[in-house]
Amino acid sequence: MAKETFEFQAETKQLLDLMIHSIYTNREIFLRELISNASDAMDKLHFESLTNRDMLEGNETYEIFLVPDKESKTLTISDSGIGMSRAEVVENIGTIAKSGTKAFMEQLAKAKEESGGAPDKELIGQFGVGFYSAFMVAEKVTIVTRRAGEQQATRWESTGDGSYTIEDAEKETRGTTVTIHLAKEFTEGETDYTDTFELESLVKKYSDYVRYPIRMNVTTEEMPRDAEGKVIEGAEKIKKMELRTLNSMQPLWTRAKSEIKPEEYNDFFRDQFHEWEAPMEVFHTKAEGTVEYTALLEIPARAPMGLYQPDYEPGVQLYSRHVFIMDKCKDLLPDYLRFVKGLVDSPDLSLNISRELLQQSRELKTIGRALEKNVLKTLGKKLEKDRASYEKFWNEYGRMLKIGIYNSMYSGRDTVDKLKDLLLFHSSKEGALVSLKEYVARMPESQKSIYYATAKDQATIEQLPQMEQLRERGLEVLFLLDPVDEFAIETVHEYEGKNFHSISRGDLDLGDAESEAAKKETEDIAKANDDLIKDVKDAIGDKIAEVKISQRLRSSAVCLVADEAGPSLSMEQTFADMNNPMFKARRILEINPHHDLFAKLKEVHAAGKDSEEFKDYCDLLYTQALLIEGILPENPVAFAQKLAKMMAK
Repeated sequence: MAKETFEFQAETKQLLDLMIHSIYTNREIFLRELISNASDAMDKLHFESLTNRDMLEGNETYEIFLVPDKESKTLTISDSGIGMSRAEVVENIGTIAKSGTKAFMEQLAKAKEESGGAPDKELIGQFGVGFYSAFMVAEKVTIVTRRAGEQQATRWESTGDGSYTIEDAEKETRGTTVTIHLAKEFTEGETDYTDTFELESLVKKYSDYVRYPIRMNVTTEEMPRDAEGKVIEGAEKIKKMELRTLNSMQPLWTRAKSEIKPEEYNDFFRDQFHEWEAPMEVFHTKAEGTVEYTALLEIPARAPMGLYQPDYEPGVQLYSRHVFIMDKCKDLLPDYLRFVKGLVDSPDLSLNISRELLQQSRELKTIGRALEKNVLKTLGKKLEKDRASYEKFWNEYGRMLKIGIYNSMYSGRDTVDKLKDLLLFHSSKEGALVSLKEYVARMPESQKSIYYATAKDQATIEQLPQMEQLRERGLEVLFLLDPVDEFAIETVHEYEGKNFHSISRGDLDLGDAESEAAKKETEDIAKANDDLIKDVKDAIGDKIAEVKISQRLRSSAVCLVADEAGPSLSMEQTFADMNNPMFKARRILEINPHHDLFAKLKEVHAAGKDSEEFKDYCDLLYTQALLIEGILPENPVAFAQKLAKMMAK
């Protein structure tokens, strides 16, 4: 077929311009991208050859070959992979539509805006357009490729100016050869991509883990030696050609842990998973027995973007005998460990296993349980022996564990048992994070419950009227500052026989002699003011379920609490924020009988329970209690008018 000229799509033109001028400041990355493409092509051939040996054409050699040429100023990258047909060349090289061009452009613009104009070096790999990185260093790129099992080869060529040509070609062997006609600035001076030493170092830096040999002929010079092996003085150096394998080919995870330096792990996770900070924790485990596997996992230094969003895609890579199976297997680890990144390599996994089969895979479930146990055991030890490091982890990922506990209603109670000892909360003691174990260990013998309070911040809790009695007794209170906290606590239900008790729900039941005496006093006051309490309830109406004389208040006039059963006030607010108003707390208004306002309330009530003044007093007390809880009144204007009227008297 004669040579044909085609125009790139408009978006592809834009991408090429960005590729050349904007995206990468570190242009050496092009070699990594092209080598990765070559490796992928051989993976595909290997996979297809499992069911069709004819694809190999009698040649089972898998290799990537680099040929630098200083005279022609070219660099050629060849592979013995699956190659491409003419139609595949047009589809994969002539357009990037299926790589998500629009999304790529949007992401690039966003990254530049967030970083103040700095380029994002990882976007190319993310969107599968790595081939185009060749144009960062090229004046012209030529591809000659022949698909395995076919006779006709195809030649593709472009200068990146908006068009490309395609024509038939001859190629003896299967695979793809990419020839980069290097721009002048990449063949001279400090950056010379025809220099074998430079290429060797780049391969070691970026592609050492590639499982196929990356080879290159390297010219070396050495002094001639005599029969005894001694250097011949004054003689000219002899040039020798040496075929050198540039990469180790041994995947990092197959090496012994004792042989691997921390920086090698860092490099691996950076190159494989785009983590530019050293991992918070690395798990490198090898298991033999019923199921054989090697796992190399990490907890990233920072929580991934969108970790808590519904569309976040968790999962660990799966390999079988170093052959890639799946990018993100979400069925391996429980959802509360969705932040864990890495890979699992197991010979017991099938190469062509589907997501549906994975869900029923006994081997995968066995591996998953073992890895989950290992991660949790490590976190437990870190909590015990390296508190600062664990608190760093908790600040990044603690919310995920709490969500895991709450979701245990679907996953099973054993999740609670696995995670409850790993929970941390802020507390009224020392202002530090505390575990449930630590809280219970320092409880007074007379204390029956684990007390907690909920709010958006610590300062708000400190000011709650419900805190007064507990602060007076020196009792510790857990501060639940995240909306999910209370749901998690309610799911845990109890810890070491101690129930959890919100300071804003039901009676505190402190259980000591002092509280029993106060309880008796409160009951007597309530009995003496039975009519007043009933009339306050009638005046407020259905907004509240009950009015009580408070035992817990000290300086505050009123407070609002929820009934022991049903949602708490904070839960009600959380549901409301989620546009689910069905869950309502049973509100109880507590009045401090020792406050001056109580005496005034009795006075106004005595003047007439049906008076407007009494009704205003009751409404203002209720609204005051709402505001203390951070809940706005239904009618702020009416509240302001009543307050102004009362202040004017």
